[in-house]
Amino acid sequence: MSDVLLSVEDLHVRFTTYAGVVEAVNGMTFEVREGEIFGLVGESGCGKSVTGFSVLRMVPHPGEIVRGSITFAGEDLLGKSKGEMRKVRGGRIAMIFQDPSAALNPVFSIGNQAKRVIREHLHLNEGEAREAALRMFENVGLPDPARVLDMYPHELSGGMKQRVMVAMALSIGAELLIADEPTTALDVTIQAQILALFNRLREELGVAILFITHDLGVVAETCDRVGVAYAGSIVEMGRTEDVLYDMKHPYSEGLLAALPRPTQRGRPLASIPGRVPDGLDLPAGCPFHPRCPHVMPVCSVERPPLLTVGPHGHVAACHLYEEESKV
Repeated sequence: MSDVLLSVEDLHVRFTTYAGVVEAVNGMTFEVREGEIFGLVGESGCGKSVTGFSVLRMVPHPGEIVRGSITFAGEDLLGKSKGEMRKVRGGRIAMIFQDPSAALNPVFSIGNQAKRVIREHLHLNEGEAREAALRMFENVGLPDPARVLDMYPHELSGGMKQRVMVAMALSIGAELLIADEPTTALDVTIQAQILALFNRLREELGVAILFITHDLGVVAETCDRVGVAYAGSIVEMGRTEDVLYDMKHPYSEGLLAALPRPTQRGRPLASIPGRVPDGLDLPAGCPFHPRCPHVMPVCSVERPPLLTVGPHGHVAACHLYEEESKV
């Protein structure tokens, strides 16, 4: 897993609105390696989903990528033409959404939609596309794949629809799945099944997954490495066990402290004081400094870079560790 498949470097995405310019992604930097599951975790509005759309060059209007680089398998995605990106999008890179119903056309059968995607990217005839769909439906654990092909989206449960989306992505040979909150709309039992499916597909097919979520429990269960995002950029990143069991950034510590625990029964949950900064008016310096319990004068003036805070590539963007990083 040492080879980098996807590299996002200093990505900036903004939305020009009537109220002003919203800095949705503000210097996002991370890598996804071949065959790994990388978790991108953070609160709503921290730029996770916009980052996913940026990789596919699908940032919705009036958003635009204004700076940075996105490299996939050594190729510059931001430099590709629209035609070249169509071959990458849905072919080599596929995205799975929080609500699979929104990605499936309700007036066409599952088989019609699956075969259309397969024929578009693999140039197979009708019969070959049907066989490819059946094989992948079976591979993702859909019961009675032939029957599912003839069904319509409203006849499937949320978990089955999510499996259909995964199958459609893998049937055309996607090397990278971008999974945007893929388990949020599912109950706990089905959520566990989908997470187990991702792990199995990674092990059997070598598919890399960019797993976008707000749930640290899902990250702990599924991801090899994790990046914690705040106000459009990564504030801490490393192996999942290093980040979750030895958190360094004050924001990461606050997220973990806010998780409910059986030992805290009857006591109020911890919370991070203050509010997430408005993308229209991000604070100077470290974006977390207005809410940070360890704030120093430099924090309101200078934005900290990602600094090494532990072994195995564990980094954090915090002035607390500047002296350590120089040793």
